[in-house]
Amino acid sequence: MAGEERDGVPLTNLDAELFPGAGATKRDLVDYLDAVRDRILPVLRDRPLSVVRVLRGQDRFMQKNLPKYTPDWVPRTEVWAEASHRQVSYGLCNDRRTLLWFANQRAVEYHPALMTAGQHHPTHLIMDLDPPEGGGFELAVGAAELVRRVLDDAGMASAVKTSGAKGVHVFVPLPDAAPVEDVAAATRAVAARAERLDPALATTAFIRDDRQGKVFLDSTRAGGATVVATYSPRIRPGVPVSFPVAWADLGDVHPSDFTVHTAPGLLGDADPWAAAMPGPQKLDPRLVEEGHTIPIARVQAMHEGKRRARARRDG
Repeated sequence: MAGEERDGVPLTNLDAELFPGAGATKRDLVDYLDAVRDRILPVLRDRPLSVVRVLRGQDRFMQKNLPKYTPDWVPRTEVWAEASHRQVSYGLCNDRRTLLWFANQRAVEYHPALMTAGQHHPTHLIMDLDPPEGGGFELAVGAAELVRRVLDDAGMASAVKTSGAKGVHVFVPLPDAAPVEDVAAATRAVAARAERLDPALATTAFIRDDRQGKVFLDSTRAGGATVVATYSPRIRPGVPVSFPVAWADLGDVHPSDFTVHTAPGLLGDADPWAAAMPGPQKLDPRLVEEGHTIPIARVQAMHEGKRRARARRDG
């Protein structure tokens, strides 16, 4: 049904299924994002935004560069993409009108940058805990508790949320001046220490075949990376959302508890992510020092992949 409008944004085809198996319509997406706008906009504001869109009859795709038909009133920032050697015009989702425009574009997932536009310092240290294929959410919870122990030992407080898929994200807010190389190093050290606490449960192995059914402690969420926003929907059956959880409650929930249908009622007028987030904390210098001795996972994996390819050719 066409002709509906909110905040000056025309909304179209609202009663169409969002994607096959969603159990939700485009209207459900728009209504959800509008209901949580006062919670999701603060975590998106001023951050170059990548979105995952799903158009009818097409596969999902990640959009970084704003399309040419984007209205002039959508805020944006230009970022040089080293990989593709071009300027990318990212949207900045800073207000309700822009959020509704993205929703009408069938942007389901919201992946903000870890740094705000024009800045070169990550605002958080982030650990992404990804259970193995076929592994349950409880494995990610167990790995998150390892990370929490490491952070506690380093005197750093954290907040935790479901990824909206099957994993867990742990966030530590940082002061404005944290150098990206030191944040990346500290993240690697947190992962390495968590792995040492329970190597049967958790691994830092970047190459999937080397993980042996363990939870992957992904320490690569630094620098130019993104992570799905708190309160963002995910393109999965039932349309779950990334949702903040108190550490004490993490073992008693499941990602499917939080969907575009249920989350607004669970939230009421509260913003549990803002409430749970501690103040900015300086990086523990011992974590930074240790982390700088640990190879960067992607680089190490690239070299190892080449070595294995040579071995196969020569063997």
